[in-house]
Amino acid sequence: MCGVFFSLHGYDIEENTSSQELVYSLCANLRKANAERGPDRQSSIVRRISDPQDLKRPVRTAEFYGSELRLRGEAAIQQPHELNGNILCWNGEIFGGLEVGPQENDGVKLLEALAAAKEADEIIGIFGRLEGPYGFVYYHAALNQILFARDPLGRRSLLVHRPTAELPALLISSVSSGTHPNLNFEEVSTDCIHCLDIPTFDRSYAVTSNFVEACESSTSQLPRCPQDLKLPYAAPANVNPAIPPAEFPQVQTLGQIPIYLQGPVDEFLAILDKATWLRVRDIPRTGAEGSARVSVLFSGGIDSTVVAYLAHKHVPLDEPIDLFNVGFENPRKMKLQQAGNIGALPRRQQKQKKQALENGPPPAEPSYRVPDRVTGLQELEELRRLCPGRTWNFVEVNVPYEETQNARERVEDLMLPSRTVMDLSLALALYFAARGKGQIRSAPAADPVPYTSPARVVLSGLGSDELLGGYGRHRTAYGYGGWPAVIEELQLEIDRIPTRNLGRDDRIISSHGKETRHPFLSLDVVSFVAGLPVHYKMDPRLETGTGDKMLLRLLTQKLGLVEASCRKKRAMQFGSHSARMDGEKKGDAALAE
Repeated sequence: MCGVFFSLHGYDIEENTSSQELVYSLCANLRKANAERGPDRQSSIVRRISDPQDLKRPVRTAEFYGSELRLRGEAAIQQPHELNGNILCWNGEIFGGLEVGPQENDGVKLLEALAAAKEADEIIGIFGRLEGPYGFVYYHAALNQILFARDPLGRRSLLVHRPTAELPALLISSVSSGTHPNLNFEEVSTDCIHCLDIPTFDRSYAVTSNFVEACESSTSQLPRCPQDLKLPYAAPANVNPAIPPAEFPQVQTLGQIPIYLQGPVDEFLAILDKATWLRVRDIPRTGAEGSARVSVLFSGGIDSTVVAYLAHKHVPLDEPIDLFNVGFENPRKMKLQQAGNIGALPRRQQKQKKQALENGPPPAEPSYRVPDRVTGLQELEELRRLCPGRTWNFVEVNVPYEETQNARERVEDLMLPSRTVMDLSLALALYFAARGKGQIRSAPAADPVPYTSPARVVLSGLGSDELLGGYGRHRTAYGYGGWPAVIEELQLEIDRIPTRNLGRDDRIISSHGKETRHPFLSLDVVSFVAGLPVHYKMDPRLETGTGDKMLLRLLTQKLGLVEASCRKKRAMQFGSHSARMDGEKKGDAALAE
């Protein structure tokens, strides 16, 4: 994980205008924000091109900034990477498509390949053959172009502010530095590679002397997959459109795999297992010998449990795996729990009692026995039975209400440009969970001891619901439109992945100097699952806990994770009680300014 930042503007340090002061202040804040993502090393490269008529006044000043979180090799590598005038700011991991040795830096290897390219299509081809999450800014000296993009699924954050009259600068950054009335960051779209052509910029600026117009006229979008190229990782795969036959054998019990699904279950397991292995191998040790290098966002649900179990297969047995389980002190929830079941009361009385509880005094003692804590502890015991010899550090991350409120402004700044109530609920849960600071117990009845995880890699089970039909809306689609509606909804899920939560989640987790990795969102896993007939993945005719994500449930049973295989989906914000702390606001409501 790294932080990348790029700025292009027409100011120099010798100028003294309000716009210049604003640009330099924002640039300083953005460098600081990106340094948190890569605490091991930071550096900048600055390039200035002066106006021929006034050598003290630059036509443009470009700064390339990079910070490094060491997750390969024995020593941190300084970035931005530079080779023969080419400059690369790289935030990513290469899991396929380019040979990178255990002690080699993937950014260095990538720049070597990019610098050898002579045409833009060659650069496009290099990225179209890479599997892994990334966001980058790249200056190609021979072409005199600045390119920037995210991977096709948007697994890494990259934000862009396009020049305006109020803030005439092009700013590209892994993370924002908070709100500002003139700073208009948006997520970089993943459907193309963005290109700023410097010669075109210079010609436009020479005519107009207008920085905003020069940027607009010189920026274009390059297709990720030109028609004459076949690139395996240029875009996520499309969902198999085949309609299931009128009759096919239904799954009777998760413990018995039908013959027609035995092959797909085995193939799915092999591909998911490889994706997990690629994401836990060769991680350099930064803590003490025998300390954890890998952690998992762990609710005890089917997704996080499968990821934890597969990680266990590839992490040396003599080192622990940390399981982050977060629970919030939520005074509103605790009051409602104290009141007991009021669902049988008439609706008006329910509302009156809820209001009375919310306006009353808080409970005397905070409780962190949230739903995810209960299922997490249950699943911990199943993992211990199946994985003898493994130390599982079940990290109880207990977040007092006051600490949540104190962190709120910080979390809101990190998640920008995301700004809804649901964004905040999820971001709070991720922020405290990924920090990995809590308590662990040597045995269920033992006293807890404080613990802070040294693991820099955080595994997540995100993606399985989108790929395998795990949401209630997939069952709803079947109800109104049958299998064609389900197929359409699953395609929409894949199409929406780059624009939903991944950028926000990356900004939150990376603020702790950690990197999140998603085995289910390997493009190889996505391609395999998308290519399966829809009735291999799910069966909405079966009850919840069986028909949703059916293929994964069968796989989980095959692994011996019997309890996990039957667990129903529960959203993180409700399982951890990070949602609705201050009232019944709808999730899509915008946060107050």
